[in-house]
Amino acid sequence: MTLDPDACYRALTARDARFDGRLFVAVKTTGIYCRPICPARTPRRENVDFFATATAAQAGGFRPCLRCRPESSPDLAAWRGTSNTVARALALIESGALDGDDVEALAARLGVGGRHLRRLFREHLGAAPVSVAQTRRVLLAKSLIHQTRLPMTQVALASGFGSVRRFNETFQSLYDRPPAALRRLSGEAPAGEDGIRLDLAYRGPYDWDALVGFLALRAIGGVEVVTPAVYARSIAIGEDRGLLTVTPSAKPDRLTVTVRFPNLPALPRIIARVRRVFDLTADPAAIAAHLSADPDLAPRVAARPGLRVPGAWDGFELAVRAILGQQITVTAATLLAARIVRDWGEPLPPTLAGVVPGLTHTFPSAARLAGEDLSTLPMPRARSGALAALARAAVEDPALFDPTGDLPTAIARLKALPGIGEWTAQYIAMRQFREPDAFPAGDIGLMRAITGPDGVRPTAAALHSRAEAWRPWRAYAALHLWTGESDHDRQAA
Repeated sequence: MTLDPDACYRALTARDARFDGRLFVAVKTTGIYCRPICPARTPRRENVDFFATATAAQAGGFRPCLRCRPESSPDLAAWRGTSNTVARALALIESGALDGDDVEALAARLGVGGRHLRRLFREHLGAAPVSVAQTRRVLLAKSLIHQTRLPMTQVALASGFGSVRRFNETFQSLYDRPPAALRRLSGEAPAGEDGIRLDLAYRGPYDWDALVGFLALRAIGGVEVVTPAVYARSIAIGEDRGLLTVTPSAKPDRLTVTVRFPNLPALPRIIARVRRVFDLTADPAAIAAHLSADPDLAPRVAARPGLRVPGAWDGFELAVRAILGQQITVTAATLLAARIVRDWGEPLPPTLAGVVPGLTHTFPSAARLAGEDLSTLPMPRARSGALAALARAAVEDPALFDPTGDLPTAIARLKALPGIGEWTAQYIAMRQFREPDAFPAGDIGLMRAITGPDGVRPTAAALHSRAEAWRPWRAYAALHLWTGESDHDRQAA
């Protein structure tokens, strides 16, 4: 990604917060890289370089500033839209794809060669895939050091380091001091924590009310509890069970996440999923500027600044929920999902039962539902058959809901499953694959929202054509059109 050095330096001298997360400032005389809002004295122009990502700065031999803490800047992913392959690769890296496999295996999952993937990473991120994974581990570890009282051994495990020795060596090399010294410097972490609590940054504005309202309407009984101030849910990774809660932070432009989970090495994947559900990497200014060019969308964008596309915690869970919602109301689909949880979900262990009132089970796995008679559900037999086929497909292909293909490929793969049509596939791509350009053009609510002054609704084909101007942010356009619409006759999901 190419940066204009003169424009970047002007942003630095102005301490312009709009560029926080968009660029990082590397000071050649100190070997340190900072955020553009760092309160330190502004270095001379000839003494600085600029990088689009923290990974690129570290790959250039610079170490993070201890004052402005680059790990706490919003992860805007400003390069998104320029390379969908890089976006999908990053999502897989966040889920631990390079913890056990190499770059060649990651590239194979994406359908490209290893050399091509490395070239894309250098072009768009300024660093190799392995460097990206390493930087993410370091920055997560530094957040845990600053924000928690976890022992250093547990910090190493929770941030994805394979060994404590490697963890210590990395911090000594990068910061010229052991990790424990950073904790003594910070003094921020509250004592007596219940679970691991972290603040995650985002670029404001952020429409929390709209996002939790969307999730609350679709909350699955026993698995999710959503109030205006808190999102809570049960989680399962492998055989382990846990809980998480998400609330607005007391600090500006932050969400506070509390995780209770027995398997510390799973924390990076949990944090990555939280970022996905709450769409923390969106750049609302860029999205709003693009969508506001449409006269019908402009007032909606102005009324809902910072509107996000809610993500999904788990692809299989979302797909089940989407199939349940075909041709019935949101409320009816939610009740059906709660029955599935009650009949076939895994009860929470005694240590977690009652910690969050209302959370009792985790959502049943694909393997569990594949072995059950789903025809007992009060729904058409074709739809219960579609659920059974979905469960079998997810068992046969554990990567079914991984973001490994481009949008057309992902849609085609989903539509090959019984009972999944264009609308359902686009909805899953929007929320699970985090495709910002996914667009369920056949949605009744979208067609109603764009009704012209003559009272005539557009057809799905006409709406699809109209939405071409909204690329690459059609998913956000859909959310703006949905927001404020009544739910009783909207296609449920």
